[in-house]
Amino acid sequence: MTISAAIESFLAMLAAERGAAANTLAAYRRDLEGAEEAIGDLVAADNAVLASLGTVWAGLAPSSLARKCSALRQFYGFLMDEGWRKDDPSPALPRPRARRPLPRLLNHAEVEALFARAEEDAAGEKPDAVRMLALLELLYGSGLRATELVSLPLSAVPRDAPFLTVTGKGGQQRMVPVSTRARQALSRWMALRGGEGKALFPSSSKQGHLTRIRLFQLLRALAARAGLDPEKVSPHVLRHAFATHLLEGGADLRVLQTLLGHADIATTQIYTHVDSARLVALVNARHPLAVRGQGG
Repeated sequence: MTISAAIESFLAMLAAERGAAANTLAAYRRDLEGAEEAIGDLVAADNAVLASLGTVWAGLAPSSLARKCSALRQFYGFLMDEGWRKDDPSPALPRPRARRPLPRLLNHAEVEALFARAEEDAAGEKPDAVRMLALLELLYGSGLRATELVSLPLSAVPRDAPFLTVTGKGGQQRMVPVSTRARQALSRWMALRGGEGKALFPSSSKQGHLTRIRLFQLLRALAARAGLDPEKVSPHVLRHAFATHLLEGGADLRVLQTLLGHADIATTQIYTHVDSARLVALVNARHPLAVRGQGG
């Protein structure tokens, strides 16, 4: 098998089994073909040859280096799964100089403060306040990206099944669950929204939908009213809180990947580092040796 055929087979697997978007596939192709140009046949490359990429890629930003190495690690895992290689040389790949920064987080008490204020504001059934509550429920309750949320059409609102149909990055669609609380907030908003336009959350001019910038502004204003530091709160921070709190509750990482719409589970794995303090406490409290030590 030629290297180009191996790359094509790998990309076909990504498209068929993981539903990778066209832009994602193009990025993998560039990274793999770039590595091939630098060191030759990737299928036959040994550890020493892969290690030489450290010199070739010395000028890259840590994030670019991490992306290229991730593509190669997945490629070699695929070759082993298909029986085209018996060993995995990817541990010899260069390592980025810096880790990807951990996401900013809100703790449970801060999330509760946001909801308490949003619910208080919406008690009078003012349209803007009810809309804010519905937006908050979907950001934290379903983990939507800001763009995914503001661009939701009316047709995405669930009727019988408790799911939203969301169009994510690369035009990929996925189903995300909608909690009972969120459905109630959406029902309240739909009763006040009016019939103009096709967007679930129309702009003030009724032309198009609410913008990401306006969502950001509304959320920070809510945070200030809730007594929180507005600098700590954004749509993306609430998405991170959704993911982290689900993981704390025992959610499987693959399930979380699906809910968040990540094409690569490596993106989801960052959340395994967020809650390290809780994991250490769990080991100290539950491990048999720890329990034995406490018993004297």
